[in-house]
Amino acid sequence: MMRSLALAAAVMLAACSHAQRAGGSGDPLSPAEHVQLGVSYEEQGLRAEAAAQYRAAVRGDPGCAECWLALGNAEFSEGRFKKAGAAFRKALKASPHQPGAANNLAMVLLASDGDLREAEALAQDALKNAGALRPYVLDTLAAIYIREGRPAEAAALLDLAEAETPEADKLVRDQLRKTRESITAAGKPAPEGIAK
Repeated sequence: MMRSLALAAAVMLAACSHAQRAGGSGDPLSPAEHVQLGVSYEEQGLRAEAAAQYRAAVRGDPGCAECWLALGNAEFSEGRFKKAGAAFRKALKASPHQPGAANNLAMVLLASDGDLREAEALAQDALKNAGALRPYVLDTLAAIYIREGRPAEAAALLDLAEAETPEADKLVRDQLRKTRESITAAGKPAPEGIAK
């Protein structure tokens, strides 16, 4: 699932560049600069420092969907699904139908055994204007279908995602392969003594 988060971070940087400097706060960095610094920290493996930068970005501009998306991604990567979900919901409040936030909130719901109907609705909404995120969103939707016991529909979505993913994009292709393998795993009976 981390694959969607990584691409969403790249997409959000371009969109966040319009953010204003926080007026009168004494912060010399704009929210966009905090996000860029956070991404730089993440690339160095400094996750706590990155999250601190994303929190500074949302303090500087609470209406910045991309800032909330960055914070949500950081929380998700640390396994803090409740905080990630809250951040993605704030991103969607700031920018309804933002595909990265909708897809990532669907991923949070999947990871935390949340409402699959809501997860499916979010992924379907993200598909409407997913652009470069489309293969990721298709993968998320396929994972939802697998969880719902709809393997044929999941396989069809993975076929679409594979057809739309360049051969050289190993990250996405590896994730699609893993999701396809989970279709088979989901159909296997549980070992003796383990309840389904």
